[in-house]
Amino acid sequence: MSAESNKQAVREMFAAYGAGDIERAFSFYADDVQWTIIGTTSYSGTYSGKQDLGERLLGKFGQDLEDGLKITIDNLIAEGDYVVLQSHGQAKSKRGVDYNNTYCMVYWFVNGKAARVTEYLDTDLVRRVLG
Repeated sequence: MSAESNKQAVREMFAAYGAGDIERAFSFYADDVQWTIIGTTSYSGTYSGKQDLGERLLGKFGQDLEDGLKITIDNLIAEGDYVVLQSHGQAKSKRGVDYNNTYCMVYWFVNGKAARVTEYLDTDLVRRVLG
């Protein structure tokens, strides 16, 4: 796949997340996707496979956030099989505290699917707002 088609896949993935269509969003990931969130927060670590990603990461967000996380793409940069996404998100914790974070996610595509993702974010904000 081309760098441009990989960027388009990320755009469509986040459009699906925004529409609440998790099944469509997950269709852009390899079945054995490895998603790593940096740091030492309760969200940090590596999620292996779509089921793990859905249950442990998205499930935890569902428990901690009022109406989910609204992500806005600020920039996409692609070269070869890699896409770098800069974005910001807005949410409110179930305790009523704003959770507005910034993100940098590095996607590695294999055969048109996101196979590896590394996510960088403000870990102090995660700790303060989400525990």
